[in-house]
Amino acid sequence: MIVVRGAKRVAVVVAVASVLLALPLVPAPAQGVPTGETWGAELAVADGDDVDVVAGEDAIALADTGPRATTSGPAPAEGTLLLAPRRLGAVADRVSAAVTADAPGSSQVLVAVRGLRDDGSWSEWFPTGREGPAQLPAPTLQVQVRVTLVAGDGGQGPSLRRLWLTADATPTPRRLARTTPAAPFGARVFATRIGLVGNTTANGHRIVDDDRFVALPSRRGLAPEGTGDYTVRVCADNGRCTWAPAWDVGPWNVRDDHWNAERESFRDLPRGLPQAQAARDGYADGRDGLGRRVANPAGIDLADGTFRRDLRLEDNAWVDVAYLWTGTGPTGTAGEDVLTVRAAPRPDAPDVGTVAPRSRLPVECATTGPATQALARSEWSSSAALRLPAAPDGGRWVRLAADRYVPAEALEVPDVPAC
Repeated sequence: MIVVRGAKRVAVVVAVASVLLALPLVPAPAQGVPTGETWGAELAVADGDDVDVVAGEDAIALADTGPRATTSGPAPAEGTLLLAPRRLGAVADRVSAAVTADAPGSSQVLVAVRGLRDDGSWSEWFPTGREGPAQLPAPTLQVQVRVTLVAGDGGQGPSLRRLWLTADATPTPRRLARTTPAAPFGARVFATRIGLVGNTTANGHRIVDDDRFVALPSRRGLAPEGTGDYTVRVCADNGRCTWAPAWDVGPWNVRDDHWNAERESFRDLPRGLPQAQAARDGYADGRDGLGRRVANPAGIDLADGTFRRDLRLEDNAWVDVAYLWTGTGPTGTAGEDVLTVRAAPRPDAPDVGTVAPRSRLPVECATTGPATQALARSEWSSSAALRLPAAPDGGRWVRLAADRYVPAEALEVPDVPAC
């Protein structure tokens, strides 16, 4: 049965007799699965939230099962069902899933969970399934669930029919506590240019000319479209840095969260070493996780605007990447404009980088710049010299890192200490 809620939302209410016979109204926890707050997910497809999935009579399925274009070659089609965040009745730090689905051939239904942290940001996505519950890095009162459907050989797609979720706390209780600020993990990796204008990323974003985002080789750091939940800072050897959200998966791998101490895959490799880079040195017989021969050691893909305009790269290059969500502390969120990053807290200071729209980035402190001419808002996103009459002071600026400043009013940012 399909229930239509307005013109853009279709909810699938599973009422097939065979399914009801197969599962009780509230399924009994399987062995090893924790007990706690249990709920049945409302499987719904809504414009803007979900990617390449459709609601059928009794299931959610892929809308398009053809291979997806990536910089590393064709990859299996995948779609995403993003459930609404859920406020829990008690603190929890793990979530398990019970899935009813048809998964022919090598197709997959992957369930991942993230928890809201005390600073208002989200944790990374953690898988839950056959290997056990998703263990969140800290206790939380709010979780969000993402279901990824992946096509198998020959374009066979899975169908998700029912999903039950259980949240609870580990045996040793842990209290909600404010985290201590810590620097994010960083690594030096090889960067390649994405291109692929007109194609769609793993989070549903349609790639346009001079786009600004990155692709990382794991779904754990994939931000929903239009958000900067998972943002990286990329710095080139020419001294320029850019902050950009992770909106695609790749290059080469989809389960290579090499920035984590406990990797999802390739656990015999050291932290910070992408599998593709190791494969170029003979690891896994020179092949990636999909069995493809690795042609370059890329650990990050950069959209054209990020690559050419922001970092001013002319060819693929080694870069320094900080995975910002792995750190803790005050953060700010950029708006719809591309921000020019200055080497000092004044509008005529050298242009040393950019912040892509909707990026979420750590902020160190705030300061007032010296008396100078203030720039109009339009200059935050360009190098033009559009000026207003002299201001009594240089305005308030936020320091992102050493010799990296943006106007405070250009970010949605909480109170930060003075520099």
